[in-house]
Parts: sequence; structure tokens; C-alpha cells
Amino acid sequence: MDTVKKWADLSWEEKREERFKRWLSPSGVQFSGSEAEKLYKERVTRFIKAIKLEEPDRVPVMLPAGNIPAYLAGGNLKTVMYDYDKLRYAWRKFFLEFDMDTFMGPGLVLPGKVLEAIDYKLEKWPGHGLPDDIETYQFIETEYIKAHEYDKLIKDPSDFWLRTFLPRTVGAFEAFKKLPQLTAFISIPVFYIAHFADPEIQAAFKTLMDAGTETMKWMQAVRDVSHEALKAGFPSLGGGFSGAPFDMIGDLLRGTQGIMIDMFQRPEKLHEAMERLLPIAIDEAVSGANASDCPIVMMPLHKGTGGFMSNKQYETFYWPTFKKLLMGMIDEGLVPMPFAEGNYESRLEIIKDMPRSSMVWWFEHMDMARAKGILSDTACIAGNVPVTALCTGTPQEVKERCRKLIEVCAPGGGYILTGGASMDRGNPDNLRAVMEAAKEFGVY
Repeated sequence: MDTVKKWADLSWEEKREERFKRWLSPSGVQFSGSEAEKLYKERVTRFIKAIKLEEPDRVPVMLPAGNIPAYLAGGNLKTVMYDYDKLRYAWRKFFLEFDMDTFMGPGLVLPGKVLEAIDYKLEKWPGHGLPDDIETYQFIETEYIKAHEYDKLIKDPSDFWLRTFLPRTVGAFEAFKKLPQLTAFISIPVFYIAHFADPEIQAAFKTLMDAGTETMKWMQAVRDVSHEALKAGFPSLGGGFSGAPFDMIGDLLRGTQGIMIDMFQRPEKLHEAMERLLPIAIDEAVSGANASDCPIVMMPLHKGTGGFMSNKQYETFYWPTFKKLLMGMIDEGLVPMPFAEGNYESRLEIIKDMPRSSMVWWFEHMDMARAKGILSDTACIAGNVPVTALCTGTPQEVKERCRKLIEVCAPGGGYILTGGASMDRGNPDNLRAVMEAAKEFGVY
């Protein structure tokens, strides 16, 4: 970095270049050999050029693997959620057997023992509310906060999170609703400390400490696999995680029905709450990326899809704070990668209003020719081999789908080949067909 300029004085492009350099030369990684290092740099360079809307040596690929490593290792999602040795084995086996441009580690395979220990109520998972052989989670959506509680959320989000939201959604935190306001500015702390004599609060801390110890065992397994993949020459695209403020409230707090009602009955409170969450979300994304060598921030999007709201509503309620969040990350040199679940075709003219080559748009259901036409001067696009083809088609059918996508989306650069969603079970040769297609049809 230019030693004369401080980080805050750099432009977003300069900050991103610094992050790209770090991605190309990850700290603390001793590659398994010169060939692994060479392949690593080639793969990262491939993605960097695509992000910059340039033509790399060939189209880069995000292999849409999902949780299929567990299945290919003879287990299932439940197996690896509860057995960290089997988690290590499955993902290690996968990256050793498959050719790929980037490796998605098992960081979203949550530790089942921890979820049970803390009485996690937001999701069902295999063996806990779902059959053992289900390969995914099921979110339990409801109104976890009521409309009249917006003011408490806006006034002090951290206090609200710890004393109101978590006690409702995680059984281990239930006793925390008995605590006084966390941001009490008092000069004599003993009156606050006295609350920790409560046996229920003490028991809650004991549960959380035990769960923390178990979580560290899971985190070590995830780190082991990810580090080994890096040493073998497979870069990560997981530099952080975030989402749109509208989704943060609509998914997690108010539920779909609640937030849709709020758009009509209390729009001012909804806007105020989304604005209140913005700096927190930006800080969280930057912190996550700073802990990684990769600048890409994954952002699954839900309620902004076509069919949930009109373009006018999208421009009123969804896009303003979402764009501010994107710009907040971009200003720190990060590369947001929203995964537009559902159909985002009606939003293309809106979302093109961003700095050139500042982000990646990953589409599920999309006319990719139209996306290329509208966004080609703005953003790199990714997608969208149908998950139905990946899971039920033949390798030749998958390869043909990829060929057509490459012919439409690759010219001029700015395209990443991947699935419209991830594959959790099916013919592994279909994943190999994706890579074969990129090498056969995606060379510039």
C-alpha cells in the first residue's frame, strides 16, 4: 500500500486493489507446492478480471456444490452436522477429487450439537424437526417482534437483540430478558452486577459457555478444511456475509406478513428501522471480510424478488437502504455479491445504478441475455444453470446448458458460470460437466 496515503484517504478502487493483492497472496498460507501456488493465483486472477469486466483466460466457475460433499462421502447433512471428523473427511475428499476454480468450505454446515444445546428455535434441521435424510434446513418464520416494538429496536438495537429477540428465539437466552438495560450509564456498577446472582442467569451463562466450547471444535474443523484447500490451490469466495436491510427485518424480525403490512400501515417506522440497521450491517460485513483474505461478500436476497412487490415499492422500500449498504461495502474496497433468489428481471434497470465493475450479481431465475445487455457496463453477472438440470439431468444436458450460457454471457468478460442454486444430491458427473463446459467453450 502507498505508505503516504492512509486507508481512509484511498478511493474505493485503490482499497479494492489492496484487498485483491491480499487475496492473491493470502497470509499464513504455505502452498503444498509451486504448482498449487501457480494454480491458486491463476484462479484468483480469473475472478478478479471477471469482476473488473475484463476477459480472463477463460470463464471462471463457482461450482454449485452445496452440501453434496456429505452425500458423496457416504453420509448426509445430519451426519456432518453432528460429526466433525466426518465433516472434515467429506469436504477434504471433495476438493481432492474435483477440479474447480474456487472451494466453498463447510462454514454453513451448522453444528447440530450446539443448536440443540442452546435450544435454537429459528430453524428445523435433519434429525431435529426434519427427517434424517433431508439435505437442507427449514427456516421457521413468524413475527418475532411486534409492530409496537419498532421503537425499542430503533432506540438501542444491541440491547433489543440481547434482551428481547434472542430470549424469544434461542432458549439459552431466555433468562436474559430479566437483565436491566445494557447501556445503563451508571457510576456504581454493583447495582448492575447484582443481577448476575440470579440462578437462571447463571445457568444461562453456563449453557452458553459449554456451547461456546463445542462451537470452537466445529470452527476448528471448518478452518482445517478451508486451510487445506487453500494450500492445495483452491481460493475461497467467502469473504463475508450480509443481506438487504429489508430482508433483515422481514426475514428475521417481522416475518413476510408483518413487513408487508408495515409497508402500508407504518412505512415511516420501517424506513427508520432499516436506516438504523445500516451502519451495523456495514460494520459487520467489513469485519467479516477483514478476517478473511477474500473481499467478496455473499448476500442472499429474498423479499425483493419479482412477485413480492412492484417496482415502485422496490424503489421505495427495498432499494434505497440496500444500495446504501452496497455502497458502504464498496467504499471499503469490498465486492458485494448479491444472490438474487427468485426472478429479478423486473429489477434490472434499477440495480444497474451502481459504480462500474464494483460488484457481482448472481441470478437464480433470469433471462441472462437481458441481464447481460443491461448490466454489461455495470456489473459482473453470475448464474444460472438450473438446479433441476444439475440434479436430474445428464452430464451432456448440463454441458449444453452451460454452453448456451457461455455463448450469451461471456463475450467481453464479466461473467462467472455457476448454478441458479446449489446441488445437494445427484450425479457428481454433472458438476464435472460444468467445469468441462467452461474449459471447452469458455476460453477467450
